Amino acid sequence: MKHILIAEDHAVVRIGTKHLLQSLIPDSEIADVEDFDALINELGVKQYDLLILDINIPGGNNTKMVEAIRTKSPLTRILMFSSYDEQLYGLLYLQAGADGYLSKDAPEEEFKAAVLSVLNNKKYMSEEMQQMNINRLINPKEFLPDPIVSLSPRETDVMNLLKEGLGTAKIAEKLNLQLSTVSTYKARIFEKLGVKNIVELITKIK
Repeated sequence: MKHILIAEDHAVVRIGTKHLLQSLIPDSEIADVEDFDALINELGVKQYDLLILDINIPGGNNTKMVEAIRTKSPLTRILMFSSYDEQLYGLLYLQAGADGYLSKDAPEEEFKAAVLSVLNNKKYMSEEMQQMNINRLINPKEFLPDPIVSLSPRETDVMNLLKEGLGTAKIAEKLNLQLSTVSTYKARIFEKLGVKNIVELITKIK
């Protein structure tokens, strides 16, 4: 029997995901949590084969949560489930330690393929992302570097929170950083992306 945990704060998504998993793996036990603290607590009391993790779960929303999950439950496979652009965030989360990245817009068959792939100890990204990475390796001169890719994982975390409208003080509190450190990250983000304010930042990363 496979033990699967869904970490997602939207009830409709949790219900739909659970339904798909039950049809794909009838002999499975599926639990769910709504925020990151509950997720860490659950991983502390039970071993799960697979975690389907909303990238924007309350209390998480950054690459550091992958590290925290790995520390708490090293054997659990992690499939990121996100509405964020895979081209911008997919590889970043795989590099942070996740086993797969799946868009919430993916069709049912791709969802099933991603789940089975990760459960079989493979890495997963969409065919489009695989092809893009192959083309980038074969013809690197045809691909201009994306400035967002140049951001560090922590800079990406700060960028996401800036995009959501959080100020530097709130970001410092959420990420457990010094206010001056967040200000430094913000300045680096603006410099790397060539923007001067939050409005330009949001326009740049749409």
